[in-house]
Amino acid sequence: MARIESKPEKDYPFLIRWLFKKQKQKYGQTLEPAKLWARSPWLFLGVATLFGALDRKSSPIDPALRALITVRVSQINWCRFCVDINSATVLQRGAEMEKLNDLARFRESPHYDDREKLALEYAEAMTLGNQPPSGEMVARLKEMYSEDEIVEMTGLIAFQNLSSRFNAALDVEPQGFCQSPPQPGE
Repeated sequence: MARIESKPEKDYPFLIRWLFKKQKQKYGQTLEPAKLWARSPWLFLGVATLFGALDRKSSPIDPALRALITVRVSQINWCRFCVDINSATVLQRGAEMEKLNDLARFRESPHYDDREKLALEYAEAMTLGNQPPSGEMVARLKEMYSEDEIVEMTGLIAFQNLSSRFNAALDVEPQGFCQSPPQPGE
């Protein structure tokens, strides 16, 4: 059970309940982190808007890669909810289960190409490091990605760090979106 309880859905403002309804249409249920963020409706609206901007269909980053990045960041940050929902998204976006199973070992995995490995290495550097990614890493990124793609990827990684750390700190439980997601901390 989460460390902070969500309120009954009827106790949230109308606009928030409408967003909950949209989540139920998409996921079959209201997401527990949404109920927690929505305890502060303005924060929830800001987070939801940012997520929508990052997860749009016109993003220059491949949808499956975006989902893989979010799972890897979530693993590192021990967010069981995020690993669950984002693993399901990886599979929905066409990536193979082998890729998902090898995510914590992507550097050695034959299931990842060099472009994906670099994006995941960048996600790890941003998530694990106590200093910014090196100039050498950014130079390698510029060889494989446009500057717009790098900005988009950086925003996605930063957002997922915010989201997964919020959920991990409040011990948000998985909601059963993926039958066998990789484990947090891998």
